[in-house]
Amino acid sequence: MSDDPVFRPSRDAGRWDGVEVRPYKDEGDAPFKDITRQALFVDGRLGCELRYFEMASGGHSTLERHEHVHAVMIFRGRGEALVGGTVRQVDTHDLVTIPPMTWHQFRANRGEPLGFLCMVNAERDRPQLPSETELDTLRQTPEVAAFLDGSTPRPKTPTRRRR
Repeated sequence: MSDDPVFRPSRDAGRWDGVEVRPYKDEGDAPFKDITRQALFVDGRLGCELRYFEMASGGHSTLERHEHVHAVMIFRGRGEALVGGTVRQVDTHDLVTIPPMTWHQFRANRGEPLGFLCMVNAERDRPQLPSETELDTLRQTPEVAAFLDGSTPRPKTPTRRRR
């Protein structure tokens, strides 16, 4: 474990000395599965926080929205992301911007863990969960319904391969 607050070396992919791996959220607060979080940079002088989330294969984040923007970079693995009414395949190093008040969720549904860096405002609002009516509206798009039900159909375009 490093005692140096300026430099914290990486131990493994998605783990750093001096950075605690914490539960994603408190159990029962919202639906999620097999996901952890780490606060990488939290300093009042920054005005933002950089966090790392990682989910095991089959895991997913909470379907939610906020008043603040998220800037996400896929750090490792592949999966899918719902942003608004669109489901996209995500792969290592892809960038995802989540606008304010936009429903979003990440899923590690490609047979491997999915890890992503997330930058948000240091001061931010609490997540909002969808009502049954809002879920019904989201599910009117078949691709979104399949994503939310965990049964995303095979992609229409081939999966990208990294060189």
